[in-house]
Amino acid sequence: MLEQSSGSVANLQSILAQLDQAADNHERWFEATLRAVACRLPPDPRDLADDAHHRCAFGYWYYNLAPKALRESAGFSALGETHERMHAGARAMLQTRDHDEPVSAAGFDDFTNALKRFRLQLSTLRREFEQTASSLDPLTGAGNRVALLPFLRQQHALVRRGVMQCAVAMMDLDRFKAVNDTYGHAAGDRVLAAFVGYVLKHLRPYDKLFRYGGEEFLLCALDADVRLGCELAERLREGVAALEIDADIGRPLRITVSIGVAALDSQGTVERAIERADAAMYQAKQAGRNQTKQWSSELPRAGA
Repeated sequence: MLEQSSGSVANLQSILAQLDQAADNHERWFEATLRAVACRLPPDPRDLADDAHHRCAFGYWYYNLAPKALRESAGFSALGETHERMHAGARAMLQTRDHDEPVSAAGFDDFTNALKRFRLQLSTLRREFEQTASSLDPLTGAGNRVALLPFLRQQHALVRRGVMQCAVAMMDLDRFKAVNDTYGHAAGDRVLAAFVGYVLKHLRPYDKLFRYGGEEFLLCALDADVRLGCELAERLREGVAALEIDADIGRPLRITVSIGVAALDSQGTVERAIERADAAMYQAKQAGRNQTKQWSSELPRAGA
């Protein structure tokens, strides 16, 4: 999964659309270049320049317009290197026309190999962002339930091997039903999106937030014991309580969150850790809401 700071589902879909357009522009360039080589037609002067990889439609987009989330992807840099090599091969083939020489088999193979690598890298990059978009909740941009358990199981395997500790926090917006009942579901959706936006902005880069259901969210704090998990949760709780949310109702809305924290225990299961965090969150609700509680064996099960 890409970092959740990559943006909303809408932003990711925009990136996918840009990648599709970039692929189409590249194919058009390839067809025109191959036709010029095979039919010995006058080449596009831009393809003979030393910086030809900057001058084609794909290159212009790559170096000037590609969004930040793409630029931060490791595959994006590799794609640029292959694109530059492909243009170098095309330039060498196009220059044979001026010298009335045939294209060498080695030169043609180098070009086609770069072309195949470029197509593979572009499709892999697209698939990476497509998978990320499919793993996010479309309303809030938090991870969805489909992505939750696989991610937690990966972290649990590291916990069981003693590589790191991990804490999970169940976060539930207080009196959220009243927001929907009083102001409508559109306002409620804006509250959910604003809450997630704040949390994602203030998480550590490697922590993950998932929408567990409705107004419940599960935070996975990596490389954190329960004490640190509670500290992180408490900072988020305080920040959310101070947040003024524009819900398009004529005035700002405020909301609070109740949080329960538990360890992703090497001796237990992922499901047990979620149950414990949920039980602690339930106790935070019972104690008056807008609190953070740590699970202990003395707490009753959620709903008891």
